[in-house]
This record gives sequence, structure tokens and C-alpha cells, in this order.
Amino acid sequence: MNSLSPEPASAQPKSRQKIPGSIWALGMVSLFMDVSSELIHSLLPLFMTTVLGVTMTSVGVVEGIAEATALVTKVFSGTLSDYLGKRKLLTLIGYGGAALTKPLFPLANSLGLVVAARFIDRIGKGIRGAPRDALIGDLAPPEIRGACFGLRQSLDTVGAFVGPLLAIFFMWLFASNIRSALWIAVIPAFISVALLAWGVQEPPSKNPKKGVRSPIRLEEIRRIGSAYWQLVGVSAVLTLARFSEAFLILKAQSTGMRLALVPTVMVVMNIVYSLSAYPVGILSDRMERKNLLPAGIGFLIAADGVLAIANNFWLLALGVSLWGLHLGFTQGVFATMVTDTTPAQLRGTAYGVYNLVCGLAMLLASVVAGALWDGFGAAATFLTGAVFAALSLAGVVVLNRRKTGTEPAPLSPS
Repeated sequence: MNSLSPEPASAQPKSRQKIPGSIWALGMVSLFMDVSSELIHSLLPLFMTTVLGVTMTSVGVVEGIAEATALVTKVFSGTLSDYLGKRKLLTLIGYGGAALTKPLFPLANSLGLVVAARFIDRIGKGIRGAPRDALIGDLAPPEIRGACFGLRQSLDTVGAFVGPLLAIFFMWLFASNIRSALWIAVIPAFISVALLAWGVQEPPSKNPKKGVRSPIRLEEIRRIGSAYWQLVGVSAVLTLARFSEAFLILKAQSTGMRLALVPTVMVVMNIVYSLSAYPVGILSDRMERKNLLPAGIGFLIAADGVLAIANNFWLLALGVSLWGLHLGFTQGVFATMVTDTTPAQLRGTAYGVYNLVCGLAMLLASVVAGALWDGFGAAATFLTGAVFAALSLAGVVVLNRRKTGTEPAPLSPS
């Protein structure tokens, strides 16, 4: 019988190690793909509402389905990466598939084609997400694990604010022609795939087939450990509070901001996110990671409160900056804690299940956010988000009172 347990934090070398080159490369892969994706996402809600004439509820449904598809798909790709021990291959398939969908957005002439393009694009994201995160967990030295995840998140987020900046520039260059601006997103997507293919080296497989069956059994997932499942529960409730960021763009539009300048909100948010994620990752290596979560959730509650009343650019900028701080203090920390609380042979599956639960929560949150906006206005959407954030904060308080890690039960022999 093969007993698998999380890597102990105590097994850290005394001298601080350098971040491996393949993790830097994965960060650059994320950066270029996010330039492409966020250029599109910063314009897509405007494209749907102004060009295609759809309702806020429809935007919420499209965004919820898209993000949930990505997150639900991760459970299958994560499990497959555990079984095959080929995380890079699945990551490459995911990034490659997403790159191939980018031309569909400027070609769309109906909501149906937008939905199809978002659906396929997010399947690509889902295929790559869990194997990529598990690959980082495999590559990262335990003593700098938080820094490695934080670096990848920061580089990803650099792309997330460069993308909207390019959207603003090309909207100006093309006289607010959204379709023309969307074509630019094709270029960085294919650069990302090339960087992944030639710049990332996968470590030797630890022969996971000896410890994990295919398809994986539900009882094996349950044996990952209670610390992991507590983490999943808290993150799911927090996801209910953090609906699609498309609503930040629509909030900017509702304040009367010029169409070409609306992507500025994503630039501001992602600059703050990028600047905070890596330092927070380093900080999480030096203290209990879960102690950082209350601050991150507090930033989200404050962001929702400000955005509920924002009626000018400065309040809007404050709100999205607080939203960015929330992401910087939570997303990399949650990702690192998944690795902390799971055995290496089930790491891909753990990320997949984690994202499955969060994906379902994101779908529900985005649909409800859109319906609240249509029925009661923007303030109702953001205030409801604040309520769910407060509930997740209560969950973190409970989590912090419990022991950080638990030993997972032994896995069944193959």
C-alpha cells in the first residue's frame, strides 16, 4: 500500500533557492496569453451590449458559463495529468486550443457565436489550468513555493493590464472599431504557445500510476485530507462574492466614461493585482499563509462598498484598486495552499476538484449578479457581493482556529 502525504514545510533547505527557469517561462506564457485574453475581455462586454444589444443578465450568463466551463474542465485535465504524468503536454494542448479560438471573437455577428467562442476558449483554459498549477507545484522548491506561485500570478497579471492598455490604444487607433481591435489579440496568443513549447522543461515523473487509478475513485479524492476540503469550502463561498469582472467594465460604462477609455478599469485593477501578488507570495513563505486571507477578503468587502456608490472615475478607481488588492492577497495564496495540503501524486486532481467547486460558484455568482443588476441596479449587485464576502470571512476565522495540515489517508494500491 502506498501512503501519500503533503510535503512537510519543515523539509525546507536553509539557504533560499532561486526560482527555477521553467517557472519564469510559465509566467511569461501566462503573461502573453493574458495580454490576448484580457484585450478581448475588456472589450467583449461592450461588444455584447453596444454592438449585439444584449441585456446585463445575458452578459452574466455568458460570463458565468464561460468561467464555469474553464474551472469545471480543470477537474478532468488535472486527474489526467496525475495519471499520465504529462502535465506539460496537457498544458500545451490547453494553451494551443485557446489560441486557435481568438479569431472567432472579431468574426462574431451574433450572441450565439460569442457564446461558442467563449465556451471553446474557456475549455482551453480549463485543460491547461490544473496541469499548469500542478506543474508549478512539482517544479517549486518547498521553501519558496509561495514565491513561485506569486511570481507566476504577478506575470500573469502584468498581461492582464497590458491587454486592456492595448485595447485602449487600438480602440483609439481604429476610431472605436471594436472588431478591428479584437484582431490584435491573435498575435500574443500564438507567442504564448511558442514560449511554452520551447521554454518549459517538465521534471521527471514520480510514476503516479503506482498510487492513482484512472479514472480516479471518489474515495481516493476524499482521502486527500480535511485541511484541503476546508480550504475548498472557504474559497467557494468567496467565489460567490467575486462574480465576473465583466461587471467592473459595465460599472465603468454606467458612470459615463468614454467607450474607448472603459478598459482603464481593468488596467488599474490589474496593476494593483500584479504589484501585490508576488510580494504577498514571498510573505506567505515567511508566515502562516491562511493568516493573509482575512486581509484579502476585507479588501473585497471594501471594494464592493465603494463600487456600490461610485459615480465618478476616482471612486471607481478606488473600488477596482481594492478589488485588485483582494486578488493579490488571495489567489496565489489559495493556489499555494492547495499544494501545501495535497500529496504530489494527486496534485492535478486536487486543483481540478478545487476549480470545479469554484467554477460552479462562479456560474451562480455571475448569473445572480446580472439578474440583480437588471432588476435593482448596480448597487444591489455589489452589496450582495459584500454580504457573501463577509460570510467567507467567517469561514476563514474557523479555518484559522484549526490545525494547518492533516495527513491524507493512504491511497488504494493500483
